[in-house]
Amino acid sequence: MADAAEHEQRTGSPLGTAPVGRLAVSLAFPAIVAQACNALYTIIDRLFLARIPGIGDLAMTGVGVCFPIILAVSSFAALIGSGGAPLASIELGRGDVDKAERILGTSVAALVIMAIVLPALLQAFREPILFAFGASPDTIPYATQFLSVYLSGTIFVQLALGLNTFITAQGKARIAMVSTLIGALLSVALDPLFIFTLHMSVYGAALANVLAQAVSAAWVVMFLSSKRSVIRLRARNIRVGRTLGSILMLGVSPFIMQLTECVIQVVFNSSLQRYGGDAYVGAMTIITSLMQLVWVFSNGATQGVQPIIGYNYGAGKFDRVRRAYRGTTVTLIILNSLMVLTYAMFPFAFAGLFTSDQDITDVVVRMLPLFSCGMGVFGVQSATQCAFVGMGQAKPSLFLAILRKIILLVPLALLLPHVANLGAAGVFLAEPISDVVSAITAGILFHRLSPKLLGE
Repeated sequence: MADAAEHEQRTGSPLGTAPVGRLAVSLAFPAIVAQACNALYTIIDRLFLARIPGIGDLAMTGVGVCFPIILAVSSFAALIGSGGAPLASIELGRGDVDKAERILGTSVAALVIMAIVLPALLQAFREPILFAFGASPDTIPYATQFLSVYLSGTIFVQLALGLNTFITAQGKARIAMVSTLIGALLSVALDPLFIFTLHMSVYGAALANVLAQAVSAAWVVMFLSSKRSVIRLRARNIRVGRTLGSILMLGVSPFIMQLTECVIQVVFNSSLQRYGGDAYVGAMTIITSLMQLVWVFSNGATQGVQPIIGYNYGAGKFDRVRRAYRGTTVTLIILNSLMVLTYAMFPFAFAGLFTSDQDITDVVVRMLPLFSCGMGVFGVQSATQCAFVGMGQAKPSLFLAILRKIILLVPLALLLPHVANLGAAGVFLAEPISDVVSAITAGILFHRLSPKLLGE
């Protein structure tokens, strides 16, 4: 095995030598662009659905009910991709390219298995799940139409999302950006063709998504199999190996973050259906769509910084790890705060992008500032969790994921509607309380653990 210095010289990797700030920007910017394009696709998709004559608002709300299931499917891709890619970065920092490639092969095998099991289970219990997730008799036809088509493309979702992180792990953020842009832009182009020109309605939106993910998955696999990739996808490595346990342990934190987002959407939708009806469920669909734009910067920045943290942690360059963490924390706090301030100032304008229904608009105008007000300080948790995953620290990362979603947000969303007659407003209030408490906890935890992890 070559040592880290020899590997760095052989591959020309800047992860261990380039100035941290400039390197972080160069890696984070393409990731943010890719995330933005992906989020805009979701928003534009719902904008198209909302403008279907006669059924627009019901179609948008029905597809919104499917969102927790889409999150659940993508969370399994995150389980493997977010667990395997940081481990591959660490091995690259240590100079062990062969082990990094074995991690990639094991990850592909696991993704394929999940792509077979997941749609079979979800298709079998489709309607009961959708009703449990907040569908009504008026919205269930559109929800089932979308989901039945979307699940047929699960293999493409798993490969596109789960393997793209291995491209970023090499420091090739622009290539990873292209793979995401291909899928998002193709889907945006196909949406109006299928929905309006071919009159396929909700089926068309789902089909556009599946075809776009298929092209994106093909791009990712082709790149990882080529000589341009430092970590090569080789047929002999595509098997369930001993590294799967380590991948799952490290990936369980991002997995829980996304899977519990599914649980949260269920709690939100079911509670809002009870306290406010379809107007509140439709408003939550709009608000969560807008919040995806905030997550664009958080996810893009952390995706860009994580390879720097993993590579330098594996190489023992702890000062570079500390600088990456501090810079990410400050940047996320500033960017998130600016985004939520914009939402608080112009909620009516943002609501008007999605709907002309006055009841839905009124809910968005009242609840969007409340729902989003804790996201500024939440940048602390995003940066801390990125650092722990990048350093291969599964336990503290898992704790932070469980704290915000399971310990805080779900119980608060269930309890607050009963407090002081808050009703539906209590569901929206649960989000900022959870954001602030979990961010403070994350900062304290990193302060206590970093001396041991980073040799201070």
